[in-house]
Amino acid sequence: MPDNTSRFSNRASDYSAARPGYPPVLLDLLKSEAGLSKSSSIADIGSGTGISALLFLDNGNTVFCVEPNKDMRAAAEAALQPCYTNFRSSGGSAENTLLESGSVDIVTAAQAFHWFDRDKAAAEFRRILKPGGFAVLIWNERKRKGNPFFEDYEKLILKYARDYSGVRHWNIDKTVFDDFFGKNGYHFNCLKNSQYLDRDGFKKRAMSTSYLPWSGEPGNAEMTAELETIFSKYQENSRICFEYDTKVYIGRL
Repeated sequence: MPDNTSRFSNRASDYSAARPGYPPVLLDLLKSEAGLSKSSSIADIGSGTGISALLFLDNGNTVFCVEPNKDMRAAAEAALQPCYTNFRSSGGSAENTLLESGSVDIVTAAQAFHWFDRDKAAAEFRRILKPGGFAVLIWNERKRKGNPFFEDYEKLILKYARDYSGVRHWNIDKTVFDDFFGKNGYHFNCLKNSQYLDRDGFKKRAMSTSYLPWSGEPGNAEMTAELETIFSKYQENSRICFEYDTKVYIGRL
């Protein structure tokens, strides 16, 4: 079983192509609750292929993308360095970002916090944040119920996944956030988000997850056939729609 920093190494291309972005209203939320402005410097921890950095880069912020997985980091650098002079890349980790002390206004972690050593990450975030700076934890949480497509896709994952129940980010509960931020030291917000994918994108969306069998692994061929069936059953105009709750936790440490 791959460790937490290497488990996406063979998934970087699919991750970059098929994982959802974040709703633009997230910027408005951070302006009102975390003092975000165009001059704010951001440390995006566990930044992956750069999906979470895009909103901030387009907003004009200097973004320090910190990603320990070399394949994910290389994908971000290839996509973002040619386009954004305000993009920075680091091979550090949540526990050792390699950034200077007191160097950023906001620390973000999107789809990543559940992989961290939380105590060490909290200490590191305190170190790199300027006085009064904010930490922001973000997840796109895929809807699993209330729609036949959502429910059939979840059944497929439960059928073929190897460690899905153990690595799901919604295993983190309120006590974790209370410990990380301090009790009553954070605000929670839930934003709506959606993603439309064609047939190829739908397959890549599945393969971007670390717990489903990769090409050549047991179960992959059968899973791929079932993905085809699900897409054909639920597609509209050759596209299928995932819906997400974008969950956002904002606070000072």
